[in-house]
Amino acid sequence: MQNAEQGQATDLDGRGLRIAIVRARFNDSITAALADACRAELARLEVDAADVREVTVPGALEVPVALAALAASGGYDALVALGCIIRGETYHFELVANESGAGVTRVALDHRLPIANAILTVENEAQAWARAEDKGRDAARVAVEMANLLEDLS
Repeated sequence: MQNAEQGQATDLDGRGLRIAIVRARFNDSITAALADACRAELARLEVDAADVREVTVPGALEVPVALAALAASGGYDALVALGCIIRGETYHFELVANESGAGVTRVALDHRLPIANAILTVENEAQAWARAEDKGRDAARVAVEMANLLEDLS
C-alpha cells in the first residue's frame, strides 16, 4: 500500500503477526468500542483472531505495566494500548495523560517493540465517542505496519 502523502510503501499485511491489546476499563463503554474497532481492523488486515490477545486493566495508568509484561514475554510482534482519559476539574487529567503516555513510550523503547498508543485524551465524552472507532482502527493499522517495518529493519 502506498502512503500518498509521503510516497512510501506501507506493509499492512497482518498474516502471521501476533498482537496483544491492553484495554483500560475506566470509561468502559468507550474503551470497549475502541477495542471492537481495533479487532475488526486487525481481522480485515488478516491477523488471525487466534493470534490476538486482549487483556484489561483498571485504568490508563495500569496500561504500561501490562504492556511491559506482554513485551517481556517475547510472544508478540506488536502491542496496542487502549484507554480513555476525559478531562475533569482537577490536575489529575494531566497526570494520568502524561504518565500513561510516557509509560507506553518507555515500554516500546525498552523492549524495541511497536506499541500503537490509542489512549484517548479528550475534553469530554462526546469527543471520545467521536474518535473511538477511527482511533481503534488506526491503532490496528499502526501495530501491523510497525511490526512489519521492524521485521524489515532487523
